[in-house]
Amino acid sequence: MTDILPAPDDKSDLTVLHAQVAPGAARLDRALADALPELSRARIQALLEAGAISLNGAVVAAKAKPAPGDYEIILPPAAPVELRAEALPLTILFEDDDLIVIDKAPGMAVHPAPGCETGTLVHALLHHCATLSALGDPDRPGIVHRLDKDTSGVMVAAKSDHAHAGLAALFAAHDIERTYVALTRGAPSPEKGRIQTQIGRSSGDRKKMAVLKSGGREAITDYVVQQTFGRPAKASNAPLAARVACTLQTGRTHQIRVHMASRGSPLLGDPVYGSGSPAAPVRAAIAEAGLKRQALHAAILGFVHPVTGQPLRFETAPPEDMKRLEALLADL
Repeated sequence: MTDILPAPDDKSDLTVLHAQVAPGAARLDRALADALPELSRARIQALLEAGAISLNGAVVAAKAKPAPGDYEIILPPAAPVELRAEALPLTILFEDDDLIVIDKAPGMAVHPAPGCETGTLVHALLHHCATLSALGDPDRPGIVHRLDKDTSGVMVAAKSDHAHAGLAALFAAHDIERTYVALTRGAPSPEKGRIQTQIGRSSGDRKKMAVLKSGGREAITDYVVQQTFGRPAKASNAPLAARVACTLQTGRTHQIRVHMASRGSPLLGDPVYGSGSPAAPVRAAIAEAGLKRQALHAAILGFVHPVTGQPLRFETAPPEDMKRLEALLADL
C-alpha cells in the first residue's frame, strides 16, 4: 500500500470514519470490517499498513492486537487506478444519481482479478457511469456485493459514497431480499427448509469453500423445491433434477453452491462443487442446452434505496442457457 497520508491536522479533503471495537475482539481487522461493512478486511489491512488508523490519537501498528475504543480511519484520496473504461453491453434495470441496478450476464467477472484483468463489470460501469463510489477498494469502484463470474442476475452498484455506505450497511444487516434460481442434480430433502452452517475455506483445497464443523462464518440459506424433473429407472424414486429457489439470509462466498452440494444436490454444471455425475438424460440435456457454467441465477433483489428511502425490487428471468436446460429437463 502506497497511500501518502497528509498531516494529521489536514483532513479537509479526506473521508474520516469512526468505528467502535468492543472488548474481547480476536482480530482488529475483522472487528473493524464488521463495524464498517463498506470496507473489506483487505482494505482495512491495507489502511493499517499505511498508518491510516489510529486509536486515541496514536497510529495503530499493522499487527496490533485489538484494544477496545473508538478507532479513527482516514481514507486517503483514491490513488489513480489503472482501470480503463470499456464499452461493454449492460442490461440496466434502474439508475439514478446514487446507484445502478443491472442484470449481469453469465461469463462477466464483477471486478478485475488475476487472469481476468479486462472485460469486467467494473470496466463496463466505468464507461457507462460518470462517477462511481470510491469508498471501498480502489480496484473495485462502486462494488458493494458480488456474483460469481458464471452466475447471472440482478446486482446493484454504488455511484455515490453515500449510497455505497448505505447499501453496505443493508447487506451487513441482511436487510436485503435476495433469491436465486438453481437447477440441481436430484433435489434437496425435505422439499422446503433452512440450511444453517458455518462456511469457510476448505482445508483440502484453499480455493474452495466448505461447510465447517468449527470456525468459518455463519451461513443461512432458505430453500424451496419449485419443480422436479424425471424419475430414475431404479427404485430410489428420487428425481433426476430440480429447480430450487434459494433465499439468502447471509451472503458468504459460494454459499448456495456449497449448501446445495452439502445436501447432495449440487448445481448442474458446477465445475467446482458438482462432485459426481448427473444421470445420462440430464447430461444429455446439459449438452444440448449448451450450459457451460453452474446453473445459478440471481433472480430477485429487493432493498430500500439508501438515499431516497424508496422501496425497490427487481426480478429477472434466467438467461437462455438455463431456460433451454429447464425446458429439456421438463421433458424427461
